Amino acid sequence: MNLIMARAVIEALIFTSSEPITGKTIAEIVGIREHTVKQIISDLTEEYQNQKRGIQILEVANGFQFCTHPECASYLEKLQKIPRNVGLSQASIETLAIVAYKQPITKAEIEALRGVSVESAIATLVDKGLIEEAGRKDSPGRPIMYRTTKQFLKYFGLNSLNELPKIPEWVGEDTITGAESDNGG
Repeated sequence: MNLIMARAVIEALIFTSSEPITGKTIAEIVGIREHTVKQIISDLTEEYQNQKRGIQILEVANGFQFCTHPECASYLEKLQKIPRNVGLSQASIETLAIVAYKQPITKAEIEALRGVSVESAIATLVDKGLIEEAGRKDSPGRPIMYRTTKQFLKYFGLNSLNELPKIPEWVGEDTITGAESDNGG
């Protein structure tokens, strides 16, 4: 396969994949080295940026996918005739933020931070696939701990939890670190 065809196939694979597709998977399908795949994707990404296209290739959740350009968002909203929102209640958003920054964390720990029950918010976030059980805490009662998922990263266009904005009040506290922050799950 020549370079022009490999480039076209890689672009098609990213376009048709319903989930972010890894460079390794692309390399296996196309039959070329992963390093070459990443260079081609880098070239495609730069080309889309230079041409001011309405779509772009982003690296999210340790894979690649096509996304619309942020500058086009207001027009896409008009097309859909609904405002963009995350479809979550304020309570769910607050709970999700706590899980994202403090994971793994128990329901009781979240409730201590929020000051209210989070049963419903946790159920909603689990149903939407944004958080998941992360085992049990080694403490009395062995409560369930929660963490974010790869779906969380995809939903918010993040490659890893390290891309979350820093919160000054929590700097130096027991927040996300190292391997736990790679994919949320």
